[in-house]
Amino acid sequence: MQKIIGGVAAFALLVGLSGVAAAQEEKFITIGTGGQTGVYYVVGQSICGLVNRGQAQHGVRCTAPSTGGSIANLNAMREGAMEMGVVQSDWQYHAYNGTSQFEEAGPFEDLRAVFSVHPEPFNVIARADSGIETFEDLRGKRVNVGNPGSGQRATMDVVMEAMGWSIDDFALASELQSAEQAGALGDNNVDAIIFTVGHPNGSIQEATTTTDAKLISVDTDEIKALVEDRPYYAWATVPGGMYRGTDEDVTTFGVLATFVAPASVDDDVIYAVVSAVFENFDRFKGLHPAFDVLNEEDMITNGISAPLHEGAARYYRERGWIE
Repeated sequence: MQKIIGGVAAFALLVGLSGVAAAQEEKFITIGTGGQTGVYYVVGQSICGLVNRGQAQHGVRCTAPSTGGSIANLNAMREGAMEMGVVQSDWQYHAYNGTSQFEEAGPFEDLRAVFSVHPEPFNVIARADSGIETFEDLRGKRVNVGNPGSGQRATMDVVMEAMGWSIDDFALASELQSAEQAGALGDNNVDAIIFTVGHPNGSIQEATTTTDAKLISVDTDEIKALVEDRPYYAWATVPGGMYRGTDEDVTTFGVLATFVAPASVDDDVIYAVVSAVFENFDRFKGLHPAFDVLNEEDMITNGISAPLHEGAARYYRERGWIE
């Protein structure tokens, strides 16, 4: 009897040790996203959902909390507080090269690209009663320029510099987060909001259905020169009829959402994440309307300015997409 009990105890001990070993083998990763009403949050949640479905095979467990956006994600990755993040293509470029807002911090030489995602136009949504008909009309108005740390605020800063504007050129320059913008527009606390985001977007839909508002074209001579001078910018069109109050096509410019990680993140982890997305590509594309335009070739080339992470490159080589 004692031997049997001893055997059971030994078996339990082995199972316990096995469980500890399995727990030790689990790899936990965090993906930085953006505001909960934006597409970045959907990107992170979608990727984590696919990764976690295959956790038994690769041992990677993923979370994707809401964050302040591109700049906050890049800073967190640089500090080692986050393994991956969704960032605008322009801020991937600036972080890697140590330019613009990253000049003081210097180049983030360990930053690596994983893939790009959806296009993100720079959107201006104005109340119909604001008197704003063109982008230049924003001067002297109450404008939400975006929260510090977000990609849209950083892009707005670039746009203001190109236009020769400063914060003082607005009657009010609020710094609300993306989730707060539509309510502020509807409550007449601002005349216009800025949102760098893919379409269709729930926050813009909210803004244009709860009040009379419309999208404004951003195609001044200064913006044309900006697009010509920056390889990570491209022209974008928001189709007329997508949002109430905007019947005609709207011309603007934009960036791409990109998925990045430091080189220090284990190659096998990145390989598992990339595999989860591209082995379930149709499922991924169906998780948000902004993903409808995605194709594999563009995702591993467009908007990429940092070197590819080796874990991603290994998968792409296996698929024959790169040499």
